[in-house]
Amino acid sequence: MRRPSQSQYCQQIEFPTKLLYFPRVRFGSISLVLSACLAQPLAGQATDSLALARRVVAAASLAAKEYALGVSPAGGQIVQPEEVDEAKLFIQQAQFDVPGLPLTARESTARTLARISQLLETLAPPDTINRVTDSLVASITAAAGGPRIIEPLPARPPSLERGAVVYRERCAACHGETGRGDGPKAKSLKGPPPANLTDRAVMGNKSLLDIFRRIAIGTPGTGMPEFAEDVSTEDRWAVAAYVQAMQYGGSATAAIFDAVRHQIDSALSKRSEQLAVDAYMTFEQVETSIRAKNPGLASELEGNFGWLRTRTVKADQTERHTIRERLLADLERAERVVADRPSGASLFVNSFFLLVREGFEAILIVAALMTFLAKAGAPERRRDVARGAWIAVAASLLTWVLVELLLQVTSGQREMIEGVTMLLAAAVLFYVSYWLLSKIAAAKWTAFVHGKMQSALSSGSGAALSAVAFLAVYREGFETILFYKALFTSAGSSGVSVVAGIAAGAVGLVAVYLLINQLGLRVAMKPFFAVTGAMLYYMAFVFAGKGIAELQGAQLIPLTVIDGAPRIPVLGIYPTLESLLVQGLLLALAVAAAIWAMRPKVRPSGAEGEGGGDLLRSQ
Repeated sequence: MRRPSQSQYCQQIEFPTKLLYFPRVRFGSISLVLSACLAQPLAGQATDSLALARRVVAAASLAAKEYALGVSPAGGQIVQPEEVDEAKLFIQQAQFDVPGLPLTARESTARTLARISQLLETLAPPDTINRVTDSLVASITAAAGGPRIIEPLPARPPSLERGAVVYRERCAACHGETGRGDGPKAKSLKGPPPANLTDRAVMGNKSLLDIFRRIAIGTPGTGMPEFAEDVSTEDRWAVAAYVQAMQYGGSATAAIFDAVRHQIDSALSKRSEQLAVDAYMTFEQVETSIRAKNPGLASELEGNFGWLRTRTVKADQTERHTIRERLLADLERAERVVADRPSGASLFVNSFFLLVREGFEAILIVAALMTFLAKAGAPERRRDVARGAWIAVAASLLTWVLVELLLQVTSGQREMIEGVTMLLAAAVLFYVSYWLLSKIAAAKWTAFVHGKMQSALSSGSGAALSAVAFLAVYREGFETILFYKALFTSAGSSGVSVVAGIAAGAVGLVAVYLLINQLGLRVAMKPFFAVTGAMLYYMAFVFAGKGIAELQGAQLIPLTVIDGAPRIPVLGIYPTLESLLVQGLLLALAVAAAIWAMRPKVRPSGAEGEGGGDLLRSQ
């Protein structure tokens, strides 16, 4: 039989009103029983008092946030009436909970809330509301036992998987499965419709703590109930993290970094040491992951956060700007380290098209050389050309091995070498991606190979013919190595997708070879090179952004964060001045190349047909 709890035991004690005889009971025994009965209510009062303190802090903080959205920065003018009304309701809710606060904070809290209510009515500037609210939160926090008591952050990062489960059980009926506010109960709710949780305009200024508070105490005047009693603290943090990640496509890491940036800006603009501490506490959720991959960067971030905490109040404008720039630059590097995940499908497609394009071009080179020999009446010399081509393939593979060995020997400069490799690959990819733009150089290269073939035939040397074939094929092989090295660098730990693309591309090349040689299929060269050229330009654009990012990671070039700029790692787009300048240059060159390609063409009267003399890139 289970032993009854203390409260159950107390409830079982009966005191009959009509009892003539009292048995002898020692006073000490009665004292023990009464102490046991009274202990739980007193403990419950302390727990309730703490819960109410948390509610008041949450309501007042949310009121200040909502009010700032509803009035102009200077106050005196309402821009979003519903936000101001919501702020007033939050303050009314906080005033209702005042009687249950710790006695030391009760009277001062009532006065401060009354003052905030009056300021809301007179449309005071949001900064004034924030200062009064901050002092209220500090007072309640001190009375309750400190920040870790009044607003305990989770001991470990909240689980998105658990958050998804809680969301489906508690939130999806109103907010919808995808968070767009279109759940089955949304239309039947009284008051404002459920918020669109995927809209950055709605959710962008809400930190993880803001969302946690709203889940705990609900939203007065709407259909949003409070969940503090029904949902455990751990589950509330989990669903808060899940909701915050919705606007970032489900990435909790991106949500955390964005929240830290907002908190840094708020701490510096308000000169608030408490907000600086909040920013660091939020950063701690990703610090372990950063330290595991880049300990030096994690230590640098810790030092800069310490600078923020100790100087945010006293620093002048110049120092605050320096603190902000250093933290934002370090956070950008850190987010690249822990959050960037290349798309496996994109890597596979890029790898496939890269091998097909370069492999097919190599096949065309060898075929053109063989055709030249046939026209020159020396078909028996084809074996020398084939030997040179196969040696070029082997030399290309050896070059790949040597490049990898170089990176192993110079591991300390790996980021620099990889960054330079990606930028070089971007430049070459851009060059070869435009058939019309590179046609003049291709014609010169063709003329060079043509002359070497004639000289080799005249000399009668098989080694000379093999050397010409080697030179032509190795040029394509070296380009391919450069491109794939950049692609593998971009892939990181997702290199299996690149390997799969290579395998699929090899199968595709064999199929094309068989179709051309066995079935006589004719390949439309211009569409083929146009499509693959577009893919190569896309890769050049991505490599340019990622190459700059690698050099910034090695701290070889500056990193200047641009507020509001997009961050799309799959396209190599990062919110930094340096990377966007290089990619902007590529876009400008692409436009110039397109204009150049569409210009009216005047053919010289004595010119040969375009395809007649081009060994390498047949039309």
